[in-house]
Amino acid sequence: MSGWSPDCYLQFANERLKPIQDLIHRISYERPKRVVDLGCGPGNSTAELRNRWPYAEIMGIDQSSEMLNKARQSGLQANWLKADISHWQALDSVDVLFANAVLHWLPNHEVLFPRLIDQLTTSGILAVQMPANFDTPLYQLVDELVSSAYWHKRFKSFEKAITFEKTAFYYDVLAPLCSSIDLWETCYCHVMENHQAILNWFRGTGLRPYLTALDNNDWQQEFEQQILMGYQQAYPKQENGYILFPFRRLFIVAQR
Repeated sequence: MSGWSPDCYLQFANERLKPIQDLIHRISYERPKRVVDLGCGPGNSTAELRNRWPYAEIMGIDQSSEMLNKARQSGLQANWLKADISHWQALDSVDVLFANAVLHWLPNHEVLFPRLIDQLTTSGILAVQMPANFDTPLYQLVDELVSSAYWHKRFKSFEKAITFEKTAFYYDVLAPLCSSIDLWETCYCHVMENHQAILNWFRGTGLRPYLTALDNNDWQQEFEQQILMGYQQAYPKQENGYILFPFRRLFIVAQR
């Protein structure tokens, strides 16, 4: 479970695409010269950036070799770079830094966000989208299991990998550095065929650190089964048998 699975991630490509498009449409920059897709994954967000700015120099950055290999196979006109965003430094100032569902994987946002702003051109834009649903059953059920006596001893070396602060925190960090800041939240209500689909969604992203920490196939399967049972209680079926899966996200568009 140490590597990212592009196929697992792209199982819900349409649902993951909507917030990418919503964020891009709020960026007011007509002809940027340099655009960087931080945490580009398999290139689905990079493709949307290319559609918006067909003449820009676009670079996709990711730490996952599996994701970058998938991106390269797309044939998309972009430069691909394997790098840790926490330490990456642009060679030239960037007009648009785009970070879709990636910065919550990195620590020290009070340091990270100013460092990213510092890499922008004079009127450059940092556009960020992060999940804002860590107080929902999707995560709460998993954290309750990890804290239980049965599972706690199997997670001895586990450290929670997510960093997410309140909206006011991001405003206070960015306000002294930016000429304008646009912040909003959107809750997407995804329609899922069954509860297994919710588990599959989470397996492609947020569940990865938990399964990696278990490092035992039998434990991983047992852990997932208990999560599935919890989701069956937390997310009721609709009259037609489908399940509504609310997913809240925070958006930030900050112009230097």
